Amino acid sequence: MRHLFIIFITMIITALPASGKGNKTIRLKVIETSDVHGHFFPWDFMEGRPIKGTLVRANSYITRQREAYGNDHLLLIDNGDILQGQPCVYWSNYVMPEDENLAAQVINYMKYDAETVGNHDIEPGHKVYDKWIREVRCPLLGANIVKEEYKNGEANPKNVYSGLHPYSVHYIEGAKIVVLGMITPAIPNWLNRSIWKGIEFEEMVSCAKKWVKYIQENEKPDLLFGLFHSGLNGGIKTADYEEDATESVAKEVPGFDIIFFGHDHMIHNQWVTNNAGGQVLCIDPSCYVRNIAEAEITLRYKKGKLVGKDIKGTIVNVDNEPIDEQMLNHFQPKIDEVKAYVSRKIGRFEHSVYSSDGFFGNSAFTDLIHNLQLQISGADISFNAPLAFNNVIKAGEVTQADMFKLYRFENLMFVLRMTGEEIRKHLEFSYDMWTNTMTSPEDHALLLNDESKDDQQRTGFMNYTFNFDSAAGIDYEVDLTKPNGQKVHILKMSNGQPFDEKKWYKVVMNSYRANGGGELLTRGAGIPQDSLESRVIFHTEMDQRHYLTEEIHKMGSIDPQPNHNWRFIPEEWAKPALARDRKQLFGK
Repeated sequence: MRHLFIIFITMIITALPASGKGNKTIRLKVIETSDVHGHFFPWDFMEGRPIKGTLVRANSYITRQREAYGNDHLLLIDNGDILQGQPCVYWSNYVMPEDENLAAQVINYMKYDAETVGNHDIEPGHKVYDKWIREVRCPLLGANIVKEEYKNGEANPKNVYSGLHPYSVHYIEGAKIVVLGMITPAIPNWLNRSIWKGIEFEEMVSCAKKWVKYIQENEKPDLLFGLFHSGLNGGIKTADYEEDATESVAKEVPGFDIIFFGHDHMIHNQWVTNNAGGQVLCIDPSCYVRNIAEAEITLRYKKGKLVGKDIKGTIVNVDNEPIDEQMLNHFQPKIDEVKAYVSRKIGRFEHSVYSSDGFFGNSAFTDLIHNLQLQISGADISFNAPLAFNNVIKAGEVTQADMFKLYRFENLMFVLRMTGEEIRKHLEFSYDMWTNTMTSPEDHALLLNDESKDDQQRTGFMNYTFNFDSAAGIDYEVDLTKPNGQKVHILKMSNGQPFDEKKWYKVVMNSYRANGGGELLTRGAGIPQDSLESRVIFHTEMDQRHYLTEEIHKMGSIDPQPNHNWRFIPEEWAKPALARDRKQLFGK
């Protein structure tokens, strides 16, 4: 009996946080995934082929690390944007919405310790993400995702949106670790209000300040981590917030040991000095599970007091990890269901179309979307940008998988009222980001940047390609020898009628653009952000891909052709320069 009592007391002491006396060293590891975008399984459901960067490969590495460190000495965290990307998540979100969300199943299977909400996790709307929040078993974090009546209020867990937590608390051998989660506050610039009704997104620096103070006073952690779905710096900057604010938080809010982050789809592993002279590791594995970010941490205690921390950050490529066969077998029935869904026949294309053509002028790929937008909406003019770098839809039978290549995101379709002048200025802003100002025939036609070739969103361009809007419904020229703001010359409406800068037109575009995404409407056309909603004539209830798919299915067999409604001039300079730029970007 006395023996059992001693065991019982020992168990209680072991479970208690570190305190009081004792010298010890604790070694632990933290692994972060970020911007998974549905890359769960070793299969590209769009292309119909195996792929490397997936969670079933990463899980093999994670399992080995758990064996090396012990399950109780490893934290596994994810940084959001898991509900959008590969067709398997669309299938789960919209086709089979009554089943447990596939992303929740994967998070729970891999035993994540904490998860942050990303902007693309908000995009599917309340019905999807509210259910997902309920189904995920680890803490879902979002300190700056608050109920609308509490925006910029005090640090109170009750103020955070229902089902979310501002932070999570973890114990490893008695060491207390707190993970504070935040999301980029730029969501109102991308998504219409109905999608985030009842929610507000606080600016990150001020939010971090109040929550770090709260955590230090109430939790007194040994380690404080940030888990931010917000890039290092850059993106949209307004008087009220920064889209990519990780560096600003690291510098201006002392207290963090490590900030794990993402959203910008770039690899980062660097130390930032805060305004108190402390060093903060800022680490980001980029996207699509090609890499994981990990931190190896050693904590040294003397007489029960933490006297030293050693932190090492590493980006680990997991492309060539073996597939976790047990995980794959567990999810094989779901994989088979998704494969059946994406194999569904939609129609037929008479010839192949290439997204890459859209960077160099009129293209059948881009103009197919333009023309379908105009057909569906009845608008006068269409805006559309390349959403994929090098997608191909081959001639012959077109399947549901091809629809994900044709239109990458779950944007809605919007029609806005715009003046002719605003339309021109919108396009000026687009082509200023897209094209160079040529001073000789040897110059680049496009704004390129060799350093961005591995950036998943810029892919060799200076700026984000999903902001390169062209237009249909008007005929125009883009003069590459003119300075920024003076490149676009609109000749006429494509139906032969005059184009009038003082006239109001109906313009169709996606919801990202209509809500201010890329700032083409705000900084470009000069429409105040808070006026955009008043310009909306209508928007679709379902995602744009759904309506494009319906139209192609109704048409059956189609022969996509370029509209030839705009061109780069002077052609004697532009044509050879574009050929050189195409070779630099695509090697052909």
